[in-house]
Amino acid sequence: QVQLVESGGGLVQAGGSLRLSCAASGRTFSSYRMGWFRQVPGKEREFVAAISSRGRNTYYADSVKGRFTISRYSAKNMVYLQMASLKPEDTAVYYCAATSDYVSHYARIEAYDYWGQGTQVTVSS
Repeated sequence: QVQLVESGGGLVQAGGSLRLSCAASGRTFSSYRMGWFRQVPGKEREFVAAISSRGRNTYYADSVKGRFTISRYSAKNMVYLQMASLKPEDTAVYYCAATSDYVSHYARIEAYDYWGQGTQVTVSS
């Protein structure tokens, strides 16, 4: 069982930066692939970034590649999403998620077993 709690969201101007944090509980955190997803009201939840259990592999949606960086600090059960050059279209609720499924594609929402409650990110123009 893994519990996830996101923090770090807020209001920022376009071009600014934010760092989201995800605190995980559970002794097996280091065995999970971790992901960040986001959702805008009325739209489907979409993949943002993922990182493998040991942090060796990272994956990004095309829309954030080069601007966002996912990282993890397994010793403290933390996952981060550093967001730079933010755009108004990045406005969404951002969710942290964990999966032990390494067969499914990293962007497949259904593969993730555990989800946080989400943190709002608002980018003003």
